[in-house]
Amino acid sequence: MENTQRFINENKDRFLEELFALLRIPSISADTAYKQDMVTAAEYVKKKLEEAGANNVEVCPTPGHPIVYGEKIIDPSLPTILVYGHYDVQPAVPLELWTTPPFDPTIRNERIYARGACDDKGQVYMHVKAFEAMMKNGELPCNIKFMIEGEEETGSTNLGPFCIANKEKLKSDVILISDTSMLANDIPSIDVGLRGLSYVEVELTGPNRDLHSGVYGGAVANPINILTKMIASMHDENNHITIPGFYDDVIALSAEERAEMAKAPFDLEAYKKDLDIADAWGEKGYSIMERTGTRPTLDVNGIWGGYTGEGSKTVLPSKAFAKISMRLVPNQNSDKITRLFTEHFKRIAPAGVKVEVTPHHGGDPVLTPTDSLEFKAASMAIEKTFGKNPIPTRGGGSIPIVALFERELGVKSVLMGFGLDIDALHSPNESYGLFNFYKGIETIPYFFKYYTELKKA
Repeated sequence: MENTQRFINENKDRFLEELFALLRIPSISADTAYKQDMVTAAEYVKKKLEEAGANNVEVCPTPGHPIVYGEKIIDPSLPTILVYGHYDVQPAVPLELWTTPPFDPTIRNERIYARGACDDKGQVYMHVKAFEAMMKNGELPCNIKFMIEGEEETGSTNLGPFCIANKEKLKSDVILISDTSMLANDIPSIDVGLRGLSYVEVELTGPNRDLHSGVYGGAVANPINILTKMIASMHDENNHITIPGFYDDVIALSAEERAEMAKAPFDLEAYKKDLDIADAWGEKGYSIMERTGTRPTLDVNGIWGGYTGEGSKTVLPSKAFAKISMRLVPNQNSDKITRLFTEHFKRIAPAGVKVEVTPHHGGDPVLTPTDSLEFKAASMAIEKTFGKNPIPTRGGGSIPIVALFERELGVKSVLMGFGLDIDALHSPNESYGLFNFYKGIETIPYFFKYYTELKKA
């Protein structure tokens, strides 16, 4: 891999310029106003895969946003690694909170600031450039396939049907994903678990129109008042979720597992300072690391209704809305949790309001074994470039397609991410360290090398 690494070092500036070009495309999958930008981003990824040396590269249409596929099969008898990622990004609002424009990538303090810098354009592009480096120097040790989608931030609605319809095309030995983070640049880690997700929108309707709060207040149910009470009731005094049956399938951590997790370094004071909070918050009896990686949660992601404009308007609103997400842990099922939530939410609503619950998207949690060939290869690759053996961790986020891949393609995934918690994913001023971008490109070829060697052994 010496020539590959030399090539990477010699082309760092070009790699960064190309990433910036991708970051300038506002590929916001959730907003139909950016539909053409989604196509532009997909075409850019296609072009760069072709330039890197991939064959059979195509922009595959779906009922939603397109999926980019490409491959390089050097020998059918060798292992095949399928690289997954996404080129779509979260909306950038509120724009006024960005120090620099979200789609005008800027470097400050050795960090790239832009929407998608880390999630997931920066991490996806590491794979494109690592592949190019291996190809240019004749050091690609096995077969590679790429599947880069445009709907991850909206639930990957069309990825499942695409996988089912293209099982032969996507046939592989392992799926390599960089859409996660590590503990710190000097404390490398690999996620071995991801929480699942159930995401719903609730709508409460009271009277058939907005009413004068003086004439009707106190006599007619206010949907906003009712909604806030219903939401508040869904946690008890210990921040335990009160939905009946919510914890039925949760597998409790053993004392040994909790002790192993506690070995990961964590500075509570630094955590609070970074977030500018007086104290942490969460389910009683669990550490911060356990709360964010091994325990289910229920959070309100947005709430609105009534008058929110400038000045005052004394109305009793007709409707109130909220978006609610539930993060799930191994053995919980997204569909079941959505059903339990819906039944409970309707049950606790008073007679003065009507309730509608609309599921948006979800996915099941995932646990990956630490004794697998793919984990060993990732661990060896990270140890090679970081000089330290990575710590296995459980991520608090969700990548629903990991469970989908295992179910539909019968293939395990390895989550070799290079982001950090400070990257502000989904928030204003999202960023990605230059160190992390280049270290990812440097590390990925070693995964290919070690995985191929382990498969051959």
